Amino acid sequence: MGVARVLTVRGATLFGVLVAVLLILVVTLGATGVSDRLLNAQVSETLREQRQSLAQTIRDPDQLEKVLESKKQELLQFYGLDRPWYQRLPDAIIRVFTLDLGSARTLRTVGGSSKVSELIFERLPNTIILVTTALAITAIIGLWVGVRLAVKVGSRLDRAVSYLSAASNALPSWWTGIIFILIFSVQLHLLPIGGIFSAPSPSDIFGKVLDVVWHAILPILTLVAISVGGWTYSVRTMVLNTAQEEFVTAARAKGLPESIVMRRHILRVAAPPIATSLILGLAGSLGGAILTETVFNWPGMGRLFYEGILSFDEAVVVGLTFMFTVIYVVARFLLEVLYIVLDPRVRY
Repeated sequence: MGVARVLTVRGATLFGVLVAVLLILVVTLGATGVSDRLLNAQVSETLREQRQSLAQTIRDPDQLEKVLESKKQELLQFYGLDRPWYQRLPDAIIRVFTLDLGSARTLRTVGGSSKVSELIFERLPNTIILVTTALAITAIIGLWVGVRLAVKVGSRLDRAVSYLSAASNALPSWWTGIIFILIFSVQLHLLPIGGIFSAPSPSDIFGKVLDVVWHAILPILTLVAISVGGWTYSVRTMVLNTAQEEFVTAARAKGLPESIVMRRHILRVAAPPIATSLILGLAGSLGGAILTETVFNWPGMGRLFYEGILSFDEAVVVGLTFMFTVIYVVARFLLEVLYIVLDPRVRY
């Protein structure tokens, strides 16, 4: 009962975080006037299109202006611009919470839809293919190498990997991506420069899958190259700090085999911080990699965020921020459950 109560409190707290982030975002857009400017721009664009259409049938300029003025008042009322921003605040929050994220002003899905929810769910699988796959590869390499370095502190291998980790962590993603493009695409002609499909793309499903994998190799290699060093060194540090604890020394003094000491006394205790880095990294990966996806023209969540900011599309920015916050809240709650499973001390 105590565990259930703790998880309930944690869940309520994280839900409060979700509400607070959304409230701050909406208030910021409203109080600074950004929301009004974006909506007015939408109204002006709609009126411009209607003027071109109505001009074909209404020849009288005065009558045309009267019709457009009537349309303008309808649009202002539709978007709530006839009311102050703070009166529109509750409706905006309710719409976002019910996943009624509205329509993008300029961005469209492949099928031509402007709904923000459809834009997000169209790009999410592409991000999972790219960024989440890169994170999984990085995590596997980091765990395998980091644990072994922790038991060989000060060795030549440890020093060499430490230098390589520092260099990897310092690499800018955009610069690394450009260098890989110049080497593997321009010079060696081994991999495509960017995109997700060839032109023309294969017609069969199996061919399309292979084409996506072929295009994903270079951006995945870029993401792994810039993150594997930091992750490996983090795992090494967490395992090393645990290995120096007194209870580990006592276990070795009892004559326990090193494999049991490593598995039961070191890795079990180091598991919570490692899980924290891994789960939060996974949650962050679903937000995409803005610079890498932009360099390789990969249509993922990060690229969508970049396009939304570049086009000043309020609905896309708000929708993506809400989705990223939801992913973070779910990841944090999952960590609360994992802590109870991984570390028995948390139960007490």
